[in-house]
Amino acid sequence: MSLTFEDKVALVTGAGRGIGRAIAESLAKEDVTVICVSRSESSCGGAADAINAAGGRAVARAVDVSDGAAVAACCEELLEEYSNIDILVNNAGITKDNLILRMSEEDWSSVINTNLNSCFHWVKGLARPMTRKRWGRIINISSISGIMGNAGQTNYAAAKAGMIGFTKSLAKELGSRNVTANVVAPGFVETDMTADLAAAAMDKILPHIPLKRMGKVEDISGMVTYLASEEANYITGQVFTVDGGMAM
Repeated sequence: MSLTFEDKVALVTGAGRGIGRAIAESLAKEDVTVICVSRSESSCGGAADAINAAGGRAVARAVDVSDGAAVAACCEELLEEYSNIDILVNNAGITKDNLILRMSEEDWSSVINTNLNSCFHWVKGLARPMTRKRWGRIINISSISGIMGNAGQTNYAAAKAGMIGFTKSLAKELGSRNVTANVVAPGFVETDMTADLAAAAMDKILPHIPLKRMGKVEDISGMVTYLASEEANYITGQVFTVDGGMAM
């Protein structure tokens, strides 16, 4: 099935690598103009360059998504250039894993600021033009850790669970203006972040995944691209787990 996108502009955070980059590339293949955001100018620039080289349209913006003032300034600049960002994908995230009794306040706060507070900053800056246009897609990338919890990840799980409540509330607030808000919650996906998992750890994880394998970034980007399309116009406030059946 071909998806419908007409003159749409998307902003994807954490687009420099992994899931975020796959999402940016997938949207670009649908003729969406993509703004690739990451903290590193080289990583988001590399993603944008690759999209442009493949015949798509992309630009890069280096922004610390945990910095509300920096995000607000970026939103203002982008809206002057594009007038409207139609699709917002909040994907940027970090981990600072530790057991709660060993976790520092800094590690707690940095994960909450980057993974959860960033969603507030971007939505605050970009949602109003969506409501005026009466068309918008907000897709927040959570995690099954936010649904199931995970030992050693109280900060990460709290941020990802917070994204779910945030998104469901957004769906109620913005639905009357034809702006949808949904969550995609990946399970274990083959990325740079999971590449460091030891074989012993994977041996413990795989038995809990009915499909007996890790996912690929394309599994996530495909779901996000669908939710961003015209075909998903009656879906809002939902959480889509893409996890091989782990959280069912």
